[in-house]
Amino acid sequence: MPVNSLTLIAPAKLNLFLHIIGRRPDGFHQLQTLFQLLDYGDELTFTLDQNEGVVLTCSQPELVNADNLVIRAAQALAAFSGQSFNVHIHLDKRLPLGGGIGGGSSDAATTLLALNHLYQLQVCAADLLMLAAGLGADVPVFVNGQTAWAEGIGDRLTPMSLPERWYLVVFAQQHVATPLLFAHPQLTRDTPASTIRAALAETGHNDFEALVRKLYPLIDRAFQACQPYGHARLTGTGACLFLTLPSERAGSNLLNRLTLDHPELSVFLAKGVNHSPALRRLRQQAD
Repeated sequence: MPVNSLTLIAPAKLNLFLHIIGRRPDGFHQLQTLFQLLDYGDELTFTLDQNEGVVLTCSQPELVNADNLVIRAAQALAAFSGQSFNVHIHLDKRLPLGGGIGGGSSDAATTLLALNHLYQLQVCAADLLMLAAGLGADVPVFVNGQTAWAEGIGDRLTPMSLPERWYLVVFAQQHVATPLLFAHPQLTRDTPASTIRAALAETGHNDFEALVRKLYPLIDRAFQACQPYGHARLTGTGACLFLTLPSERAGSNLLNRLTLDHPELSVFLAKGVNHSPALRRLRQQAD
């Protein structure tokens, strides 16, 4: 029986490391990174109705516009499948904008997966990944729905299984201009390529971190605030950083301490997972 309404978590991700190993002739950077999915993210509710087209509402109304990746994902799937959608999508935005944790990309991927399921389109995984790549470099990992090693421009994915650890994610309330970072002359672009994958989750680094800390003083202060509690690392091109915690209890204690001592920071605790909560929910629906 067709489902008329569906609520899914669009999970956040962390880059446990991010190495730039070179640049292609077309100007795109060659990367190596490890995407860690989290059990926390934006929440999207899809409700089929009789209205014409796709109607998007959001807990942050200023995000409702034609450039929103949720709208663009729905349009891409409609054009590919030939199916018109009459659906109300509500986005409960929980992840910070421009945080380097994949909020918009995950929202887009979740939209592709949800509409494919609700309308029983049976668009195959390879075609969904093709549509995802056209929406943004980080969208495919969320369509795949697995923690993964990534190469190329972040589009060549190899699923991996990692220990499901706890992470405290810290947002310094400062927007990072990603194009500026990629073009900056001080960006390191010659980290040696590695074939060691899981080990880099602990020993790798983020080639953007030093530059981001130099250019964005609020992010540097966030690093300083975290310094007494462990080794904080930047995710993506920022602006979020994260600490790895030994347990949920340790993470909760540190969250409370940082929130009290540094109210200027936005902090959340999440568990690393190997499989997307959105895909897990869709499989439950299919069963």
